[in-house]
Amino acid sequence: MTTALDLSMKVIARDRASMDHQLDEAVAIAKARAMREKRQGILVTRYAHDSFTVALSDTVPFGTTLEHQDW
Repeated sequence: MTTALDLSMKVIARDRASMDHQLDEAVAIAKARAMREKRQGILVTRYAHDSFTVALSDTVPFGTTLEHQDW
């Protein structure tokens, strides 16, 4: 089930510059949503050298961004 608080964005990068740009953009979007709701933190998960998700997470305290390696 998806709620108004759920937010998950997939990032696939072709090179380092696009990776940095896309991750910065995704985190900014997640941060704006988190600031409105004030309930969830941001979890950035890396699945491969070029594959990430940026998501709001109930397991991450509000005001915090955590990085997780899952590869």
